[in-house]
Amino acid sequence: MALDITAARPDPALLDLPWRLPLEEWPEEILAALPRGISRHVVRFVKLGGRVLAIKEIKPELAIREYHMLRNLGRLGLPCVEPFAVVQGRLARDGTPLDACLVTRHLQFSLPYRALYSQALRPDTAHRLIDALAVLLVRLHLAGFWWGDVSLSNTLFVRDAGAFAAYLVDAETGELRERLSDGQREHDLDIARVNIAGELFDLEAGELLDGEDPIATSERLVTRYHELWAELTEVEQFTLNERWRVDERIRRLNDIGFDVDELAMTTDIDGTTISIQPKVVDAGHHSRRLLRLTGLDVEEGQARRLLNDLDAYRVATDQVDTDEELVAHDWLTTIYEPITRAIPPNLRGKLEPAEFFHEILEHRWYMAEVAGHDFRIEDAAMDYVANVLPNKPDEKSVLGADTGAIPILATETAPLPIVTRSRNR
Repeated sequence: MALDITAARPDPALLDLPWRLPLEEWPEEILAALPRGISRHVVRFVKLGGRVLAIKEIKPELAIREYHMLRNLGRLGLPCVEPFAVVQGRLARDGTPLDACLVTRHLQFSLPYRALYSQALRPDTAHRLIDALAVLLVRLHLAGFWWGDVSLSNTLFVRDAGAFAAYLVDAETGELRERLSDGQREHDLDIARVNIAGELFDLEAGELLDGEDPIATSERLVTRYHELWAELTEVEQFTLNERWRVDERIRRLNDIGFDVDELAMTTDIDGTTISIQPKVVDAGHHSRRLLRLTGLDVEEGQARRLLNDLDAYRVATDQVDTDEELVAHDWLTTIYEPITRAIPPNLRGKLEPAEFFHEILEHRWYMAEVAGHDFRIEDAAMDYVANVLPNKPDEKSVLGADTGAIPILATETAPLPIVTRSRNR
């Protein structure tokens, strides 16, 4: 068998996998048991050289097309799985041609929507999934990507400071253009509305919905999408004596996690009113700032939460006039790293470090509310590790036999209140 492997950085270990077997017949000892969503193709997770890869059996021309599409989306900085390789030229032992395989890297700490719903998901948490998908769709459309198959099944979700960040998994039907028309965007929304309602009706039949209305939830995506799209793209008019509204518009965009690299400003004929419209909008405002200050590469919501704690630390330690980079290094080595190192090795697959730190801040607030006085963050971390973290499902990976169906993981623990508060260290 002469394999044809397309990869940016070929790994010789790929040759050790049993390509002569149909993917559904691969032996259990090389498979990684991770929650899988619904797919029209056979999909398996495989352990290879200390990493976990997702392998999808698909027609060769579709595999190559999707591989290059995912690479292009990655170059644009869009949230999607990372393509690893395409394997073609597969033959069964009897000489029968087999479909090609698209190989992508498994996105650590990510879960398909069915796995999240199997954890007795609360309605407000379910709404956060939809909000995350709306943000993803807006980002894709701003970059000129028409998805063509928007659904919960084609998305992976990563916890992001109490909310979720959404990643595109399946780009098989997508098209990348210079700019999308309103009709193309609305077409994607129509597809999303139908697919999401169908997926939720399927969950309802399996008694996994907690009183959630599938139709209302699918409509929520459309509403949230239009709200976000308007904030990012609409033209705003104001008089000359209201020029402060330019800065206000930029601050609003920063607050929802977007940077403005270019702003179009025009005046009317007599110069009495000004119109502004964002021309280039990049997501990741807070995550880029945190990466610059600390080197931590985390999700946008996590970055916002960590920056808030960094700012509070700056005030609490009387370093307001100290260079921001120096304070950030001090916070990183004094607060963040010691707390995240407190995770016992056997529990490190529960949450990624940035989400763990966010949970510690929430748990500290909860402890203070119950006791009526503040606690050190170190004490909150000890209590959380002892009493909360062991009961959480393992979201990094569950290695062992492959899972044919999504298991019921663990009942979600009682919610900690998420409130706006001033934190005193």
